[in-house]
Amino acid sequence: MNEANFIAALRGLATHPAARGLNDDCAVLELGSETLILTHDAMAEGVHFLPGQDPADVAWKLVAANMSDLASKGAEPLGILLGYMFGRDDRRFLAGLEEALAAFKVPLLGGDTISGAASGRGSDGCGQVLGLTAIGRASYTPVPARSGARAGDGLYLTGPVGGAMMGFETLLAGADGDSTAYRRPHAHLQEGQMLAPHVSAMMDVSDGLLLDTWRMAQASHVTIAIDSHAVPIAAPEDRREDALRWGDDYQLLFTASAETDLPVNVYRVGEVLARDAAPLVLDGAPIAQPDGLGYQHKSQ
Repeated sequence: MNEANFIAALRGLATHPAARGLNDDCAVLELGSETLILTHDAMAEGVHFLPGQDPADVAWKLVAANMSDLASKGAEPLGILLGYMFGRDDRRFLAGLEEALAAFKVPLLGGDTISGAASGRGSDGCGQVLGLTAIGRASYTPVPARSGARAGDGLYLTGPVGGAMMGFETLLAGADGDSTAYRRPHAHLQEGQMLAPHVSAMMDVSDGLLLDTWRMAQASHVTIAIDSHAVPIAAPEDRREDALRWGDDYQLLFTASAETDLPVNVYRVGEVLARDAAPLVLDGAPIAQPDGLGYQHKSQ
């Protein structure tokens, strides 16, 4: 099964309203006067981080990816739970975790540890697998969803994409250059909280701008048109198409009324249209299927 098929099958089990039909970045759980925001991200060696990569950077990225999910809901972080498989250098992981907790002002509340093949890399080639659950509190209700985009809205992005791609390639080649965007991404928590009262839909860009826009359009039952040359990129111009499809940039992607006075500096990269045959239109060309738009996991 591919990722989309598996999640579709899970929807039959995720019937609680807080799950939002598994069509969002986070679960949204109302408890009395509070609204909790819950998310969980997992990372695997060789998929989300390179074998031999500094474990301190891996710890940072694990926390940042979850903080970015909270940011997409305008949430204030309350704490994290860590699922940790022992690896090559656990002390370096702890050092990076400490840095990330301080940077994002979020406490470690608990979790679990296990042993596995990661330290010795067994014959099956299995590497380290890590998981983290983040808990937040809504700063604004109703909590933004992927499903609120409306025809006539603008499509906006908080910053450039493609930086993680360039950082990955630099790190992979062992070349001189800045790989920070891939190793230690930023989560836009403050921007998410400021934007939450003004957006009609919001998510973070983790699997590629085109794929995540396609997902937003599907969830909102609209068509979204992107002007590729309006998208800011942190890559050479001849890599623009790649930058639109690469993930790990963790910018916030959102829709809002064109008349809205937004409280942060953002880039308008497209517009929301009434639903047509295709969820996504790129430079005037309709795209009906998500294949090739970004990163999707596949079963072995």
